[in-house]
Amino acid sequence: MTANLKDAEMKSVIYARVSSVGDRQSTKRQVADLTTYSNNNGFQLKKIFEEHISGAKKNKDRAVLNECLEYCISNDVVILLISELSRLGRNVDEVLANVRFCKEHQLNVFFQKENISIFDNDGKENPFLTIMIAVLGTCAQLERENIYYRLESGRKQYVDKCIKETGKSGLGRKVGYRKTKEQKQQQYKEVLKLLKGGYPIRKVVVLTKVSESTVMRLKKEFEL
Repeated sequence: MTANLKDAEMKSVIYARVSSVGDRQSTKRQVADLTTYSNNNGFQLKKIFEEHISGAKKNKDRAVLNECLEYCISNDVVILLISELSRLGRNVDEVLANVRFCKEHQLNVFFQKENISIFDNDGKENPFLTIMIAVLGTCAQLERENIYYRLESGRKQYVDKCIKETGKSGLGRKVGYRKTKEQKQQQYKEVLKLLKGGYPIRKVVVLTKVSESTVMRLKKEFEL
């Protein structure tokens, strides 16, 4: 098998992933867009792999992705179509490991959103892909840190206000006391924002440092 798309049989495979295990997220749009791309470029679409798992998972835990890569290698697939880099993983090291594996086996990978692939039509390696992966990974890390910073800043303001007004931190709970919905919206605004944005519960827990049980309770209470 070769990465040269001019000389090889034009076999393609689609890999689509969403983080949610339930019905809240679907791979339907990814598959539709990539199928259109495959058809428009004259590829022979051989198989579609769909996975419902967090992008934060390590490569070894992503059974469908591993099955997809093995299928591509075993069946002389020329190009693997993926909607965007984040579908391959959110950890830079994991993404780079997957890209390196594909390079070693001369399997081209096209990322539709970024409009970039591992190899060009002449089989030459794209020198900008590794740089792009590193930059996007850094941006994702900064986003996580900014969310955590805003959450901690809001928490500090809340505590300072309670101490000024009552002499207490406001974090404790009196017997029989229940926070109002407005208080929860203020205290957990970052959690609610992420849930509204479609982030899976475990991802929200990691980003906000709020317990999983609290996130699940907020999700149910606010019907998100």
